Amino acid sequence: MLNKLKRIDWMIVAILGVFAVISPFIVYSSTVGTKFEPANFEVKTIVFYIIGFVVMLAVTLFDYRLLLKGWIIWMVITVLLLIGLYFFADVTMGAKGWYKFGGLSFQPAELAKIVLILSLAQLLGKREGEPLGFVKDLLPIACVMIIPFGLIVAQPDLGNAMILIVIFIGMLWIGGMKYRHMFVGTAIVGALIAIVVILFTQFGPQVESFFKDTLGQNHWYERINTFINPESASKDESHQSRYALIAIGSGGLTGDGFLQGELKSRNFIPLTYSDAIFVVIGEEFGFQGGALLLLLYFFLIYRMILIAFQCYDLRGSYIIIGIVSMFVFQIFQNIGMMIGLMPITGITLPFISYGGTSLILNMVCIGLVLSVRIHQEKYQLDE
Repeated sequence: MLNKLKRIDWMIVAILGVFAVISPFIVYSSTVGTKFEPANFEVKTIVFYIIGFVVMLAVTLFDYRLLLKGWIIWMVITVLLLIGLYFFADVTMGAKGWYKFGGLSFQPAELAKIVLILSLAQLLGKREGEPLGFVKDLLPIACVMIIPFGLIVAQPDLGNAMILIVIFIGMLWIGGMKYRHMFVGTAIVGALIAIVVILFTQFGPQVESFFKDTLGQNHWYERINTFINPESASKDESHQSRYALIAIGSGGLTGDGFLQGELKSRNFIPLTYSDAIFVVIGEEFGFQGGALLLLLYFFLIYRMILIAFQCYDLRGSYIIIGIVSMFVFQIFQNIGMMIGLMPITGITLPFISYGGTSLILNMVCIGLVLSVRIHQEKYQLDE
């Protein structure tokens, strides 16, 4: 065990330690003066971090290759948990996405990300870097992704469903996808985006009616329409995006100061402790605070990519690429939706936003990365 501990990338652990200091303070600031202040979210965040570091260490010391061998079991468990939501979960923030256990909650969509990464890493690893065939490889791999994707979309949870797609694309890109398949896939995605834009700009009322009458909810329509047609969106639909921009802009270069964010304190922006926590950073610490946070993310991603390059086992590299794809997209999406670059979804900011399930499973992901690093002895790879 001592030899394994010596091989841990302690720079990654140090970066997580910085996040563990930053997050409770930002979460605390985001709840001061709001109806969430008595909930002690900052204390819970500290507890979640303590649990997260313990879980991360346990995963780090566990050989990741044993987890890969059981990928089918993990996928079956995840699918069953996602199906169970339709029978045992209540609607929270417009979606059936959480199991509630007293004051605790668990979101299976977060688990689905890790399980998908492990599943794809094992399936792609069997090809040993060879180009992927369409019928033999791509279709079976796509089916593994589509099942949890469909269940998460139906909750409805557009944000986490998008993350599964990003993980899928990122791992296929590194895993040997042929250029012609990549070109066709890119063309299909581009065509779908163009169709969505045309539908929302030219047939807005009909699309809204479809969401209300057929799908039974208007949540997605409001968020997508606010992004595509901000000038036509109602004040209620564009409330969060408008005030988020105002708050971040008011922070300027240095910010208003810790606990001094005016728009946050006056409850103009919902979910500042979760989805919109970057607004608190931008308003209270300004451009320099946001830039320093992005720099921390950069170093974290950089260290993980270094481990992927140094990995002898392709499956380990695929795991890291899947995790990197997930983190990069979550960071870009969360910050982008607060500054008008992306549509608003329920994606949180990794290691900063409040959320026990999200934080602990993110720590599991880091544990997997560190496990890949410390279990790369050449003599163990002849399996």
